[in-house]
Amino acid sequence: MSKNEIINKIKQSDCLKIKIAVSDIDGILRGKIIHKEKFLEIAEKTIGICDVIFGWDSNDACYENMQFTSLHTGYPDANARVDLETLRFIPWENKMPFFLADFSAQNGNDLAVCPRSLLKRIDKQCEDVGYTPIFSQEFEWYNFENTPSDLASNNYRDLKPISPGMFGYSILRPSLKTEYFNALFDDLEKFDIRLEGLHTETGPGVYEAAIRYDKIVKAADKAILFKTSVKEIAYHFGIIASFMAKWNKDLPGCSGHIHQSLWDKEKNTNLFFDPHDTYNMSDLMKSYVAGQLKCLPFVVPMYAPTINSYKRLNCGAWAPGTYTWGIDNRTAAVRVLHNEPYSTRSEMRVAGSDTNPYLAMAASLASGIYGIRNKLKLDIEPSKGNAYNDLKNGMLPSNLYEATMQMKQSEIAKELFGEDFVNHFTDSRLWEWKQYSKQVTDWEIRRYFEII
Repeated sequence: MSKNEIINKIKQSDCLKIKIAVSDIDGILRGKIIHKEKFLEIAEKTIGICDVIFGWDSNDACYENMQFTSLHTGYPDANARVDLETLRFIPWENKMPFFLADFSAQNGNDLAVCPRSLLKRIDKQCEDVGYTPIFSQEFEWYNFENTPSDLASNNYRDLKPISPGMFGYSILRPSLKTEYFNALFDDLEKFDIRLEGLHTETGPGVYEAAIRYDKIVKAADKAILFKTSVKEIAYHFGIIASFMAKWNKDLPGCSGHIHQSLWDKEKNTNLFFDPHDTYNMSDLMKSYVAGQLKCLPFVVPMYAPTINSYKRLNCGAWAPGTYTWGIDNRTAAVRVLHNEPYSTRSEMRVAGSDTNPYLAMAASLASGIYGIRNKLKLDIEPSKGNAYNDLKNGMLPSNLYEATMQMKQSEIAKELFGEDFVNHFTDSRLWEWKQYSKQVTDWEIRRYFEII
């Protein structure tokens, strides 16, 4: 539909309420419900939303001394622009209309710290040189028979997964929660988030979903909406869905792998495929993968944004810890799939399910385009066998602080994303580290309280 058709559709509908949402720096959707009259007033303009959403963390604690916004700015409104093309109707909320929005600065330019605006800028850079980026993110997450009140009152203990044991690709286990399992697939389809597949992963109560690929901004929209939608649908069944990267030291973590390829402007030809190459990889794809590996040390926080992310990466269980690539090798940081022209792609496996999809996809695409722009050669041999032990190119940072400092000091990161974004994002990650560093954990109490 055209923008005028969308506006007329809302105008003629019986709905009184419209839900709009924006992404904060952590990938949490923040938003509000507005009256139809208000929506029609701002549909082709902007709506003011307090810029504190970029001035506080995932627990609404205000950052200190952030340049973009803090007490010194008074937390004014920022201009949010509704993207009319993101219209959906929420099946589990009586088909309430829903839109995503992003931000512009007062001068009309995109807001440097807005994740969706950042991805749109990088997408445009890519399309300006003739490439159409096609992306998809897949997610693993745990499901628990708890409520938010249960979690709070029990201090996040006594969690009960919806199914027991390790049973990946199980046909049996989903039958324990058939209505929930089917609601995920069916309601997401109605919400314009098509799944290619949904199945159990190894671990108690773990599901994995692969979202159907699309142009990159639409793919990121679907990914961020997927996470929130799953949580909302789960609520209706008395279930908590958790996308935390590593909730239990003894169980596998949750990944958020990013599949990607570049096509021509008409989306007819996959530019990554070359039937004359040993691995069917075009020179363009080789430069793209080389760029991802070259830039990876400086963008890790965009794939691993929380303290907990590194518990997944450091365990050596279905999560890479080295700067490696491989042919259909799930132990490498970048996995290349190369069998068919339509499906040849790279898969960034560093990303966890706790990512902000806009930032994770921006990191992937910007790094790949960096490789193409600088004509980088893929002179690293593909890892064969266990890439967890392939240390010749080094290891990923061991914690959020180390990763953030590498990004903060990187000229490559500033070239890819702009200095304003890098400063704001890395300051937000250093804040996260600071909050963690203040805490006294149960592990410390058990280890030191009596004995030391």
